[in-house]
Amino acid sequence: MQLYTIDTGMFKLDGGAMFGVVPKTMWNKLNPADENNMCSWALRCLLIQDGKKLILIDNGIGNKQDEKFFGHYYLHGNDTLDQSLAKHGFTTDDITDVILTHLHFDHCGGSIKREGDKLLPAFKNASFWTNERHWQTANIPNDREKASFLKENIIPIQESGQLKFIEKNQKDFPSIIQVRQVFGHTEGMMLPQVNYKGKTIIYMADLLPSAAHLPLPYIMAYDMFPLTTLNEKKSFISEAQQNDYILFFEHDPSIECCTLKMTDKGIRVNECFKLADL
Repeated sequence: MQLYTIDTGMFKLDGGAMFGVVPKTMWNKLNPADENNMCSWALRCLLIQDGKKLILIDNGIGNKQDEKFFGHYYLHGNDTLDQSLAKHGFTTDDITDVILTHLHFDHCGGSIKREGDKLLPAFKNASFWTNERHWQTANIPNDREKASFLKENIIPIQESGQLKFIEKNQKDFPSIIQVRQVFGHTEGMMLPQVNYKGKTIIYMADLLPSAAHLPLPYIMAYDMFPLTTLNEKKSFISEAQQNDYILFFEHDPSIECCTLKMTDKGIRVNECFKLADL
């Protein structure tokens, strides 16, 4: 088995939204904001090669949205999904499975591409994996969350016939991956977990979007149920620290992976490194 980091670019989000109740005087030291209070964040995905399986976890924002959309999120940087796959000798046609941690646009936007007037799967040979509870949430969203669920990212997956729910297709789901479900950020977000070179690696999605979110009160204003997130974080980071898990961050602008240690301020970052250095 081989793991690869797939960088799909950077984007910007409001710093206050990303750090919730934490004052700017504190979070601005961790990820300094620009003149519009916007901070840069990574769109970092994970590629797993295992025999004939080539499994991609999340796929970034994509490029099919209009100028107005990108005017809000400032997609920038030199990395793209296609270029990052090509760096390792792959194309989108090689992907056999796409695991979507959840269906917010910055995690699944690359699933669908625009060809003329048509919206088509960008991974024509892949199964797209989610769970039924989250799928229902994404298709019938609450008023607060619906701006994150874009129909053009979701409906074409179903129409393609490539959508699979883990619950109903467990025998076809990649056996090397375990999936944790959490419910604070959004209903049924999935955290894929894999054993690699004797270590447990967990893809953090938006439970811990960055290493800066390790302190318990650092919870995004985007989270639907912040107290649930608080409890999920507290339980998870304790388990991760005790078992020396490796955390793989999707959105941290500079830290790709880290382990954890106990300090007098609570559990914090221990060692930081790139996946390729394992």
